[in-house]
Amino acid sequence: MGLREWEVGGVLLSPFLLYVLLALLITGLLRLVVQATPLGRWIWHEALFDAALFVCVLFLVVRLLGTL
Repeated sequence: MGLREWEVGGVLLSPFLLYVLLALLITGLLRLVVQATPLGRWIWHEALFDAALFVCVLFLVVRLLGTL
């Protein structure tokens, strides 16, 4: 993948946009897992947790896929 633009239908897309979309999907899945387990009751501020989880997942996605 790398940090090169993607061409979709003649439109160049930033690789960061694709990383953000993938991170949103993974964050949503992780959030469902947290809500389905007893871990969800330990979350004090849900919006802050969601934002922090997204940032952590985005970091991992960029770190792992940015080197391909």
